[in-house]
Parts: sequence; structure tokens; C-alpha cells
Amino acid sequence: MRLLSLKGKSTSDFIFDLVIFILCVFIVLIIAYPLYFIVIASVSDSTLVATGQVTLYPKGFSLFGYTEIFQDSRIWIGYRNTIIYTIVGTAVNLLLTLPAAYVLSRKEFKARRYLMFFFVFTMFFNGGLIPTYLLMKEINLINNMWVFIIPFSVNVFNLIITRTFFESSLPKELFEAAQMDGCSHFQFFGKIAFPLSKAVISVIGLYYLVGHWNDFFTGLIYIRDYSLQPLQIVLRDILLSNQVFSEGAGSGGAAGGYAQKYADQIKYGVIIVSTLPILIIYPFIQKYFDKGVMIGSVKG
Repeated sequence: MRLLSLKGKSTSDFIFDLVIFILCVFIVLIIAYPLYFIVIASVSDSTLVATGQVTLYPKGFSLFGYTEIFQDSRIWIGYRNTIIYTIVGTAVNLLLTLPAAYVLSRKEFKARRYLMFFFVFTMFFNGGLIPTYLLMKEINLINNMWVFIIPFSVNVFNLIITRTFFESSLPKELFEAAQMDGCSHFQFFGKIAFPLSKAVISVIGLYYLVGHWNDFFTGLIYIRDYSLQPLQIVLRDILLSNQVFSEGAGSGGAAGGYAQKYADQIKYGVIIVSTLPILIIYPFIQKYFDKGVMIGSVKG
């Protein structure tokens, strides 16, 4: 409670700190409670959840929703595919984004402004869905795992973040000193710039990783083979099939009512299953992420 300490503070300062403390606690609760509610709702009776009787702790505890989700063999195929797409895709993203950002950050590279213009241009204009689909079809990326990786090799927003980091955090004197020792740009990037870039690598790496993990649209448009579908598409199919089943379609009233009883468990369980891996990874890179998100901010 050092924030609320009276030592060396006036009454007005204490009141201000108290208001800020209460406001911060309120904001944390607003953010944390929906996550907590999803967890308890995923193991509670759906009827009690729908009637607002589940607020602080689970009621009618049951793991039926998770059992139904994990009994579907497609969930493991989806996990496998998404893990592959995420790891390979993020590796390719970093492999291309970091060198490109370094080159574009060098003031002695005369063409950097022109190249940056073409990169930024793609942020505002694209060919549209149909031309893009026809392009993917022509280069044989339909029903191909590389459709998740090649078209999204470089994100321009992440490229700008990384370029800003290299410009603001690597002084030209550092390169000049290395150059006097016979260091080339390749050696400088590999031995000096790259090791000093943990913060920005963590930031854009997490952005890329979350983007690949949550990629739903690519699989929906370009993938027809069930063995290549990502986790998000599999979870969508499970959720939709449960919604149809909960309405009693083709299963009789009793079966429909039984599914309705656990419908919300499956819905909330799907959210937990799809987000838990990212929530587990984040704490390990949080300290680098906190530094990296300040890139480009005002420094004093």
C-alpha cells in the first residue's frame, strides 16, 4: 500500500492517490471479471448461467462441455495444424520483418523512403477478396498450409514498429565503432543489433503469434480439406453443430433439451480452449513486451 502512504504527502495528494488507486482497482475488475466469468460459466449449468444465477462461483458444476469438445477428434487435428501454422508462420515473419526493418532504418540506404512508401501503400489499398482468391488459386495455395504463411509474411504495422526501434535505439555511433573494427552490416545486424532487440522481437513476435493463432478467415476461405483446418474453424464447427443440436433438430425434444442444458458450457469452453495457450505464453515474455510497447514514445 505504498501508493496510499501519508509520509511526505499532503491531504490533497493522499486523496488524489486514493482516487487513482480506486480507479485502477475498478479498471482491473472490469477487465478481469469477464475472464473469470467465462471460466466459471464453462463449468456451470447453462440454465443457471442464462438466468443470471452464476456470478461469483460455479453452480451445477459439470465438465460436460469440455468432455464434448475434447472427445471430438477434430479438436486435436485443429490444435496440431494451428500450432504448426503459428510456429512456422511466426518464424517466417520474424525472419523477414527484422532484416527488412533494419535495412529501412539505415539512413545511408537511399531507396528506403521509396520502398517504405510501397509498404505503407498496401496498408490502405488491396486487390479485394475475389482477386486475392484467384491469385491464391493460380499459385496453388488453395488447400495448402502455406496459404497461412506466405501471403502474411510481413505485416507493415509491425515493420514500422521494428524500424522505429532500430532508428531510436541503435545510435549511428555504435555502427561506426563496429565498422572501424571491420564489421559489415550483416555482422552488425547478427552480432549487435539482433541481440539488443529482445524487446521489439517479443512485441512483434507476440503480435504475429496471436494473429496466426486467431486466424479464422484464411481457413474459412482457402481451406476445404478437414485435415488442414486450423483450430478456430474446428471450434466454429463444434459450436455451430451444438447450436443446431440444442434446438432439437433431428434429435427429438428430449435430446434437444439435454443439449440446451449444456449449450453454454460448450460455448464458454470453446473460448477457454482457444485462448488458454496464448494466456500461458504471455507471462514469459511480459517483461520484454512491457519495454517494447514503449517504442517510439516520448522519452525524457
